[in-house]
Amino acid sequence: MTISRREFIRLLGLASAAGLLPRSVFAEARAPADLYEVPKFGNVTLLHMTDCHAQLNPIYFREPNVNIGLGGAFGQPPHLVGEALLKHFGIEPGSIEAHAFSYLNFPEAAQKFGAVGGFAHLKTLVDRIRADRGDGNSLLLDGGDTWQGSGTAYWTRGMDMVGACNLLGVDVMTGHWEFTYLDDEVIKNIGAFNGDFVAQNVRVREEALFDYKFEDFAGFNEDTGLAFDPYTIKEIGGAKVAVIGQAFPYTPIANPQRFIPDWTFGIQDARMQEIVDQVRDEESPDLVVVISHNGMDVDLKMASRVTGIDVIFGGHTHDGMPAPSIVENASGKTLVTNAGSNGKFLGVMDLDVKDGKLRDFRYRLLPVFSNLLPADPEMTKYVEEVRAPYLDKLTEELATAEQVLYRRGNFNGTFDQVICDALRKVNDAQISLSPGFRWGTTVLPGQKITMDNVMDQTCITYPETYRREMTGAEIKAILEDVCDNLFNKDPYVQQGGDMVRVGGLDYVCDPTAGMGERITEMQLDDGTKIEADKSYVVAGWATVGSQSPGEPIWETVATYLRDVKTVKIDKLNTPKLKNVEGNPGLADYAGEVLS
Repeated sequence: MTISRREFIRLLGLASAAGLLPRSVFAEARAPADLYEVPKFGNVTLLHMTDCHAQLNPIYFREPNVNIGLGGAFGQPPHLVGEALLKHFGIEPGSIEAHAFSYLNFPEAAQKFGAVGGFAHLKTLVDRIRADRGDGNSLLLDGGDTWQGSGTAYWTRGMDMVGACNLLGVDVMTGHWEFTYLDDEVIKNIGAFNGDFVAQNVRVREEALFDYKFEDFAGFNEDTGLAFDPYTIKEIGGAKVAVIGQAFPYTPIANPQRFIPDWTFGIQDARMQEIVDQVRDEESPDLVVVISHNGMDVDLKMASRVTGIDVIFGGHTHDGMPAPSIVENASGKTLVTNAGSNGKFLGVMDLDVKDGKLRDFRYRLLPVFSNLLPADPEMTKYVEEVRAPYLDKLTEELATAEQVLYRRGNFNGTFDQVICDALRKVNDAQISLSPGFRWGTTVLPGQKITMDNVMDQTCITYPETYRREMTGAEIKAILEDVCDNLFNKDPYVQQGGDMVRVGGLDYVCDPTAGMGERITEMQLDDGTKIEADKSYVVAGWATVGSQSPGEPIWETVATYLRDVKTVKIDKLNTPKLKNVEGNPGLADYAGEVLS
């Protein structure tokens, strides 16, 4: 595939057949319903969803205003927010797609355009695209983080989402949070899934091979040591399409290894190259694609190092990118996409594939607006039935939000602050720590905060809280470690999460500094300096190495909300930032930006 940057931009779904439009992808003169008119192109259509985090119903989700890129990532997707993102992709400010892809004017725009996602509405869109393309001409790919993230997913151990994916018609998927259930639950869920589960980078530990308890699982290969099928071959639109899976490489580090003791993960460039070469040599596909849960920065680097991949459909970092990035490597070019999160988007890539070659393509990342797409009756019935046993608990109204409560962003979001404040108050702690997860839905001003909302923010399989003493040096070490994970200039060192959230603690962060030097001037809310050798009472949750002794975090947050009744953030513990002024991944920052 030979295509210039100029040609690439011209061919994107942001442009008409006549050339790049100097305005939004959907012209003002067009009705909102036209949002989902995607003209046919080529012979192969690949649909892509990722990181829905078990959101069966429509939700609100605010995109980040802080997604800082450094080094080679400066000013490049996905590290663009707000007006910088709109300008880069040619999206008209104030339009429906500007709301979908940015945080700008979020409360007002959310009220105007309505909720997004929901599997019943997503199914309507998927079915519409598939019907338009014709039988046998499309494939639905799922990048993972699908079977975790809600109360019902937790209580059913992911099985509610397996059923929803089967009804939606997912053909191929890979995983991340799918691996945060117990290993026998993981195998059970994959066994019940109607599509193909692929992961070329998940191996059985050598010491476990002799007596591997899942030796009868269809995806296990004793000779290679692979726990799951590395790829699958599909005939689509008269073309032979190879789909390779790349599960989240840091699963046993970012999540409890104790749940999945026999499996190893990793980025494994060399292994990926071997699989791509093997597939091309043995299967002679017309198209090679990867469904990845690496995170977009990692995918961009992998695309530059591994040859022979036509498209990477990425996930994990929840970056809703309106257009693919084109990456050059030693033997050609690879397209890299990322399709957002929470069921908010459906990626549609139409490809012209002939004679073993990708000749051309069109791409659209479609926002799933529940007001514009009718709910599929069959999926609606399924969602209602699977939620029914838990509905009384989920619909409990705990408090009222006086402002937008959100999570997504490199540093504290307002719902993160609610969690941190709850940890401090309920546990009588000076400082609280909360993980920088990128999932979690948004609550609008005036809305009731339900238990459903709380579960969306906190529902993991290791939710236990803790209260313990930590020295100032230990607290700094935690902050430095996570900060390096976020801002290390080498994507392969990053793990895709955001900065640990804090309560009762202020500090200065220099993302451009080196390891161990990014965090300075730590102090309590009252201005008291944090001393390295002094101990402080810290409350937190989601310990990875061992199980904490406290109650599940959602119980702590619910107790706090029932008590306060109305939520307005008095103080957001977001750090002062140094050396990032003018970064296009930073806008409308709630804290101070130092030069």
